[in-house]
Amino acid sequence: MDIERAKQAVNAKGGAGTRQIALVRDACAMIDRNEGERLTLAEIAEALAVSPWHLQRLFKRIMGVSPRDYGDARRGAAFREQLKQGESIAQATYGAGYGSSSRIYERAERLLGMTPASYAKGGKGADIAYDVVDSPLGRLLVAATAKGLCFLSLGSDDAALVAQLEQEFPKAERITRDRHSIAQSVAVVIAFLEGETPNADLPLDVQATAFQRRVWQELIAIPCGETRSYSEIAESLGVSKGQRAVGRACATNPVSLVIPCHRALRENGELGGYRWGLDRKAVLLTSEAERAE
Repeated sequence: MDIERAKQAVNAKGGAGTRQIALVRDACAMIDRNEGERLTLAEIAEALAVSPWHLQRLFKRIMGVSPRDYGDARRGAAFREQLKQGESIAQATYGAGYGSSSRIYERAERLLGMTPASYAKGGKGADIAYDVVDSPLGRLLVAATAKGLCFLSLGSDDAALVAQLEQEFPKAERITRDRHSIAQSVAVVIAFLEGETPNADLPLDVQATAFQRRVWQELIAIPCGETRSYSEIAESLGVSKGQRAVGRACATNPVSLVIPCHRALRENGELGGYRWGLDRKAVLLTSEAERAE
């Protein structure tokens, strides 16, 4: 979520919606002033003399996120900034307005949209639906359990894509092509690839180690149109010289695009690796950079 870019867009708007824009600006300012505490929607609405329902609808339409998500993003930015300035995790946690360190991890899980994998290793017991469709980057396979997305792949041959899915989940209870049940997830990923949304936000159902989750959360935090080096990601996690481990976490990401590992580069700016080919990685980054201009 690129909050600063969203605020700049709001500040540039005018015309017929001037009163609505002003109201959203006031709400943002109120949240900014109270960054160290979480204001409720009712408190913000009361201060601005509007109904909570109206504020929620208007704020989300103009900013693209709810007031709560906006506040969370501001606290998250404050937390990261305090860590960069040398504060301890405890100091940064309370300084950013989180009641306890557990709130940091709860928030990370919510933003990642990830549930603990609902299946055992190798997909044992999993009931997986998938579809294969055309996309701007070739044929796209999208697969999910009832709880969330579990696998994405890109290629040119449908049979090969399905074989990859089956290899990823050799012990699945059932893997079925089901266009209807997977349609919404497919639509979100296609909208992202076509440049209609900055991120493909979907609930995930994937297995990961604690370190992989931390890396993937850092990847999700990279705004569309920007990149980070593997070293920068490692440093943000407090793991000096951990760029290779970060690279492995990117390589084992089963839902690339949703977890945007294409935004991770080598220290010298070279593309590095990408599970679905460097040509696709280059296209993705070029497209995102153009959108961000």
